[in-house]
Amino acid sequence: MSEKYHIFGYKSIFKYKRFDIVKKRIAIFASGSGSNAQKIMEHFKYSSLAEVALVLSNNPEAYVLQRADNFEIPSHVFDRKTFYESDEIVDILKRLEIDLVVLAGFLWLVPERLLKAFPNKIINIHPALLPKFGGKGMYGDRVHQAVLAAGEEEHGITIHFVNEKFDEGEVIHQAKFKIENGDTLEILKFKGQQLEHQYFPKVIENLLKKYN
Repeated sequence: MSEKYHIFGYKSIFKYKRFDIVKKRIAIFASGSGSNAQKIMEHFKYSSLAEVALVLSNNPEAYVLQRADNFEIPSHVFDRKTFYESDEIVDILKRLEIDLVVLAGFLWLVPERLLKAFPNKIINIHPALLPKFGGKGMYGDRVHQAVLAAGEEEHGITIHFVNEKFDEGEVIHQAKFKIENGDTLEILKFKGQQLEHQYFPKVIENLLKKYN
């Protein structure tokens, strides 16, 4: 991965002047592969409305960092102490004039200081139809396994605002599909991911259109 796109190696990022006052700026938090982050970066690459300005991760090995590098988008890696015990992340987002914070497979609870700095400006995507199958520890395959074990007839995704509790913020959008006989964990994951990739960038775009 090219070091020049990391936020501390890319010094000019903090000298940025916002000449295009109309274009909104998005920061994406992700902990893993970042397939949703990829779709968001693709969606806004040539957009006149918004751009992905920064990708952040709590995992230095996360493939999402390579995805950001491929799009020449700066990235920043942080640890738990920095996230929960300092204002570093808030300061970075403020200096970059971020309009919307997007959690795309980010597994940590957002601290109060970040929620206060970006009220109603932080959203998350969850691989289930909340309020079912949400909460601490419910992510990835665990969600789909729980859905299968419960014998649910339908499954889907939820895009919601983030608050101080896991998966309890106001719902923005839900999409669902019917669970067929013989559907496996991998099939549920695939169907859900298709919905995520279809709707997440569009929901982000619609939200940003409402911001002044």
